[in-house]
Amino acid sequence: MSEPVLSADDCKIDVGFKATKTIRVTDKMVRQFAEMSGDFNPIHLDDTYAATTRFKKRIAHGMILGALISRYLNEAIGSGGVYLAQSLKFTNPVFIDDEITFDLEITKLHKVRGFGTVETIAKKQTGEIVVKGEATIMMSWGAKAT
Repeated sequence: MSEPVLSADDCKIDVGFKATKTIRVTDKMVRQFAEMSGDFNPIHLDDTYAATTRFKKRIAHGMILGALISRYLNEAIGSGGVYLAQSLKFTNPVFIDDEITFDLEITKLHKVRGFGTVETIAKKQTGEIVVKGEATIMMSWGAKAT
């Protein structure tokens, strides 16, 4: 039986811990996500089609933001943990080349068991919220390998 990488006592992360990460959503990301997911909706990939929609231009797949939240949870809070659940509410479209800032804040943490809740908010460079939600995570000390 191997031991976890961190113990609860070693962890500097606690309720109120915040992290912010920013990334530009690119055409390449959208096309790679379409290939990976099989979601070839023309609203994501076809400029001519997108021009006829309420958005007037292509929008990114919403789940790209979900994947980036997963990435930033790992980068900001620590690797070795497990992403257990995520609620997402998409509130505004993300266009190609929008710069998105992800704000993560631990709102609950059961240090002994290693489970936590993280508020997840993503905003465009304009300040508009594009997605908000809540993640449930298990820190690396929350489970021992068998």
